[in-house]
Amino acid sequence: MSDILLTVEKLEVTYQRVITAVQGVSLTVPRGALVTILGTNGAGKTTTLRAISGFIGLDDAEVTEGAIQYQGHRIEREPPHRITARGVVLVPERSKVFENLTVAENLEAAKRHGAERVYEFFPRLAELRRREAGLLSGGERQMLAIGTALMCQPELLLVDELSQGLAPLLVEQLMQQLQAIRRQLNMTVLLVEQNARMALQVADYGYVMENGRVVIDGTPERLRAHADVAEFYLGGSGARRSYRDVKQYRRSRRWYG
Repeated sequence: MSDILLTVEKLEVTYQRVITAVQGVSLTVPRGALVTILGTNGAGKTTTLRAISGFIGLDDAEVTEGAIQYQGHRIEREPPHRITARGVVLVPERSKVFENLTVAENLEAAKRHGAERVYEFFPRLAELRRREAGLLSGGERQMLAIGTALMCQPELLLVDELSQGLAPLLVEQLMQQLQAIRRQLNMTVLLVEQNARMALQVADYGYVMENGRVVIDGTPERLRAHADVAEFYLGGSGARRSYRDVKQYRRSRRWYG
């Protein structure tokens, strides 16, 4: 059996048949690894994840070039339910939970397995199992979204923007919990994230995307050591700069040379 679980080769995604959002993206996800895709808003990270999961069609978008292979099978034209049945499950950036259902009802909606293991990973959800999801905090909703995905027993878990809108301490706790889930369930994770500092603490390998392309990839150590990653994504200098300075800096980054 191959050690590579997922391969994306020269992926191109077009919205409304005219707007190219992802151009020539290639990446690999080894079995059992936690791989992260880093980048700012509009970089193409979420589009890449939705293409892998099959949900791209809901956004009036389509894969126009390239291939996505999961366990050696081409999946870029398959519908979401078939991809999920293969073991690829998405924790989306938006619409994470059914707000009018309770925590327990959200978990039961997956209709695959009991929720006991989810409550073991997230004891807070056990305490709130009778509360409507619409009344949960942002962190609790994120726990529930991950828990609902786990009900489908994924082999590859796709997590879109774990940290979005959450306090740093809670993000750190959720990252650690994601690591524990990965280890205990022998799961592979592809994490899309803006918070590069947090993501690189838990990842085995990372890709940086800008303007729909992968501009650099490598181990966390290599990415942290890269001057442009440290400056723009990790706040290396600590100095506050003007919008004009940032625009000029983006034009002169090494990976564009």
